[in-house]
Amino acid sequence: MLLSLSQVSKSYGSVKVTDDLSLALAPGEALGIIGPNGAGKTTLFNLIGGNVRPDAGTLAFAGRDITGLDAAARCRGGIGRSYQIPHPFAGMTVFENVLVGATFGAGHGEKAGRPVAVRALGQTGLLAKANRLAGSLPLLDRKRLELARALATEPTLLLLDEIAGGLTEHEVRELIDCIQDIRAEGIALIWIEHIVHALLAVVDRIAVINVGRLLTTGEPAQVMASPEVRAVYMGLPQ
Repeated sequence: MLLSLSQVSKSYGSVKVTDDLSLALAPGEALGIIGPNGAGKTTLFNLIGGNVRPDAGTLAFAGRDITGLDAAARCRGGIGRSYQIPHPFAGMTVFENVLVGATFGAGHGEKAGRPVAVRALGQTGLLAKANRLAGSLPLLDRKRLELARALATEPTLLLLDEIAGGLTEHEVRELIDCIQDIRAEGIALIWIEHIVHALLAVVDRIAVINVGRLLTTGEPAQVMASPEVRAVYMGLPQ
């Protein structure tokens, strides 16, 4: 397995946001994560990325126990992440933003980081906009920039947090094409998303989380047809 979580729990005060959760991801696999608001999906990403530490349980990545590693060490070890709301360095160019990922994320010097940044821009269709100020980009290109910065860290695993949110249907299709191209390079994905048809176009498997626990996981069409999933996620009667 590339990533494994074993009986991971996390609480904030009396609220348990991740409850004895176990999950595994194979190399090159794409896993979609769905669940109602407040289910613990973003906390799951924070646990995988190292932004928060679990109260119990262990995490392993590429055969190494990473439970005690901080976010910077996990990033340099191969876990990249995009965020739900893009926050580029608005006064810097698109290229400079991505170079930050290559230098501070992947640990390259500036000279070695430049071709890495150029490659990430090419992967996300932003090469022609490399010299534009990031603050001038429309939303779709800001989402692409989030992807490019994450790719510049040279991840083996890429965490995508509701990256399709706020886009038009046509823009979602463009983003799906971009993510499928990234998948074709062998990068594993875990994608949290409310736009289910986007997930269905990309992922191999879907996991459903509810109140911090893993409800079910399996082949996408089978999971989405489950009466229990329909009741929890879509509010439909079983």
